[in-house]
Amino acid sequence: MYPDFSNEAQARRREFLALRLRVLNRGAESLLASISHKLSAISGREPRSGKRCSAPVYQLPQPPPDHHHHFKMAAIPTRITSRQRYSKPRRMKVLPLDRIQMLFIALTVCIVIGFTLQLLSVPSHQRSFPLRRDGLNFSNWTIREQRVSSDVKTCQPKQHIVFLKTHKTAGSTILNILHRYGEQHNLTFALPVNYQFGYPNMFHSRWVKGFRPDRKQEYHIMCHHMRFHLYKVKKIMPEDSFFFSILRNPMTMAESSYAYYKDFSPAFKKASSFEDFINNPFKFYNTTKKGNQFARNLLSFDFGFDNNAQFNTMYASRAVAAVEMAFQLILVAEYFDESMVLLKEALCWELDDVVAFKMNFRSKDSVQALSPQAMEKLKQWNALDWYLYTHFNRTFWQKVEQFGWKRIRKEVLLLQKKQKELMNQCLQGDEPVESKNIKDKSIRPFQYGRTKIYGWLLKPDLDPLAKERCIRMITPELQYKDLLTAKQFPPTKSSMTPVLGKKPPLNELASLSGKAVQRP
Repeated sequence: MYPDFSNEAQARRREFLALRLRVLNRGAESLLASISHKLSAISGREPRSGKRCSAPVYQLPQPPPDHHHHFKMAAIPTRITSRQRYSKPRRMKVLPLDRIQMLFIALTVCIVIGFTLQLLSVPSHQRSFPLRRDGLNFSNWTIREQRVSSDVKTCQPKQHIVFLKTHKTAGSTILNILHRYGEQHNLTFALPVNYQFGYPNMFHSRWVKGFRPDRKQEYHIMCHHMRFHLYKVKKIMPEDSFFFSILRNPMTMAESSYAYYKDFSPAFKKASSFEDFINNPFKFYNTTKKGNQFARNLLSFDFGFDNNAQFNTMYASRAVAAVEMAFQLILVAEYFDESMVLLKEALCWELDDVVAFKMNFRSKDSVQALSPQAMEKLKQWNALDWYLYTHFNRTFWQKVEQFGWKRIRKEVLLLQKKQKELMNQCLQGDEPVESKNIKDKSIRPFQYGRTKIYGWLLKPDLDPLAKERCIRMITPELQYKDLLTAKQFPPTKSSMTPVLGKKPPLNELASLSGKAVQRP
């Protein structure tokens, strides 16, 4: 309910404010009198009665007969030496307190007048206060402040961004958001030489296309797959870069990883089924085999930790502390829409900037349900991942609470509404389709292993401007990376000349659907 601001209500309100002003004036007069009295007491004169008084003479106290007797020196702030004790009385200067009092009175009157004019001239429902919207230090905003928060922005959109793209955590959808934002604002991406920054090796600057240590370069966004190394990433990105990442429940993530990497991970390949692997993972798992990072503590591995370390609380706590030190925001895949609202707020972006269609996902019939016993075994097997997830799931909801429950529900509904409107504008139906039904290779998702990855079909009769926007929203990450590479590194005559024995780019091999493709 909004307050009544009719003429009668305004008259009552102004009468109340006038009474309040008189009370404030009386209070100010009382305060000034009290301060004047205290200043007079300090200066050694009586309160002002209209006549100027001469400066008082302070007599230094005479020493008592017993020189060892301690006495108080209330009137002298500094320590008195034995020589000063027997010196003649001196006249001490008095500061011009009249001038100080006049300045103080003038300042107080100005404050009272300004405060009164503000109360009388601006209705309470129109008052707004500066809101801190930069970063994640959200204040506990009131309902009225929440109404104006979307219209009042005191921050600048962040454009130096590092996104650690973890595996099987909806990272491809966030990648599409960052690709579109960077392309729209003509930002420079730190792009990998191929399609990942040397994964599964630790990140190194040599994996950044076009980077030269002897030449100053400014990158705005780094967002492709890597195994995180904070120090080496900071050598590439600006100091004010915003770091964020996303986590997923390790149990469902392990099931997705098995389905996607079964033909690549030796541990998964040896097991006859996922249940078989869960029941006795040590039977199939070998720490020295390349590709087995997908079978255990994959989140921890992507963050740069030892995924094979024996779990203990001290190591896990240090891992959490390291992530908190490096990253300003950790999102949760199970609450993707809420995550996008928090991301939008942290980056000082608009809600339209984080509207996206789901990317790189598999068919629902390929998802395997897990029993409670299997979930518990996976929790023990991926103990470090579980520790990270439970901690940052808790901090995620703390950020939601700081943001405001009512406000985030409102923005999530608005985000979903905008997504629905774009789907109706761009897509044929609201359900994804199999890759074989998508004829345009530029928007066909990469098929890896036995899992079917679904994509989207565009409406056929879109105007050129709408078609361009809609295509960008459904362009998979490999094809989009090629577009950005061509834009930042225009092909030269030599680069277009085929080289004997050179393998075609991975996105060209990706068009061979139904076959598992991997770099040697």
